[in-house]
Parts: sequence; C-alpha cells; structure tokens
Amino acid sequence: MSGNVKQAEKVSMDPKYIATLTVRLFGTCLVVAFLLGLVNMVTLPNITARQKAATDAALKQVVENPDASEFSDALELSGDMTAAASGAGATLSALYAVTEDAAPAGYALTIVASGSQGNIEMMVGVDEADVVTGVSIVSNSETPGIGSKVMGNEPTASGTPVLDQFIGKSPADGTLSVGGNIDAISGATVSSRGVTTGVNAALAVAALMD
Repeated sequence: MSGNVKQAEKVSMDPKYIATLTVRLFGTCLVVAFLLGLVNMVTLPNITARQKAATDAALKQVVENPDASEFSDALELSGDMTAAASGAGATLSALYAVTEDAAPAGYALTIVASGSQGNIEMMVGVDEADVVTGVSIVSNSETPGIGSKVMGNEPTASGTPVLDQFIGKSPADGTLSVGGNIDAISGATVSSRGVTTGVNAALAVAALMD
C-alpha cells in the first residue's frame, strides 16, 4: 500500500505531469470562455432589444400626450442628481428629456426603489412645472396577487388606480407618504411605499432641473 502511495506522490510531483495538467486546464478554460462569449454574442442583441422595447413602452406611458412626445437619449447623470434620489431613498438610473411638438415638456426618470420582494424599477414622468404626469412599472419581483396589484395599477379602496393617484402630484403636496396623501392597495402596503419612494425621488431630481 505504501508503495502505491509513494508512486502516486512521485507522479504528482513530476514536472511533465504538472505541465500537462496545466496545459489541459488552460485549454479547458479557453474553450469555456469561447463558448460563453459565443452565447453572449448571440443573446445580447435580443436582450438589448427587449430592454429598449420595455423602456420605450414605459416612456410612452408616463407623458400626457404620447403621440406628440419625443424622448432624448439617456442624459448624463450628475452627482447632485444621484444624491437627490438617494436622499429620498431610491436610485436614479436614467434620465430622459421630453419634448412635445418640439417644445420642452419635462423629463422621464428611471428610478429603482425597494419593494417587498426586491427592487421595483419604474419610470416617472414629470412636466416642466414639476408635476407628475405618470408612473409606469418597468420590472419588479413583487408577490403575485398582493404586491403585483400595485404593479398592475389596480384600484385602491377609493376606486382610483394606485399608480394613477400620483398623477398631478408636485412638491406643493409635500413629501408623498402612504397613509398620508397616498393610498395603498390593501395588503400591499410595502409595495405601495416602494412606488411612493420612487416618485418622491423623481420629484427631488426634477427640482434640480428647474
């Protein structure tokens, strides 16, 4: 038995064996890297196209006159903008200028806020007077049948669609809060708060653009 162990140790310490093993491992890594790159090259265009389609749809949903509105490419974000969103409890990930019949009509902001099951990515439209023109959910992982009611813009107890109640809100209304000037969907308070946080963040950023 000891002879077999010594033989194995000798083989494992053989420079040729080590070199061969290294070459094989390197070759395997190259093949795996090539395959991963190939998969990424094939799938990336489709992923990018889907993301753009989702963004374009969300932009159209948060302006007053979608047929007459045009949107810029994503603008460069300043430190003040990201700090304003962060101060309100959310993250600013993109900002678009909106024009209507070639005249400035405000901004559309992509905001990420925390929900009950993860991040909620939303688009918030704000006009030139810092008044919310619409809120659209881009992506979320909220609980089906509970938080998803908020994401799907279902009505609150008052009958108003939960996302539509933000339309017309502005800094003049003060900080928006669930239970204060915003109604939650029953059983989905955390999700409602997440969207409310996102809208507060959008208004905070828009105020810097005046």
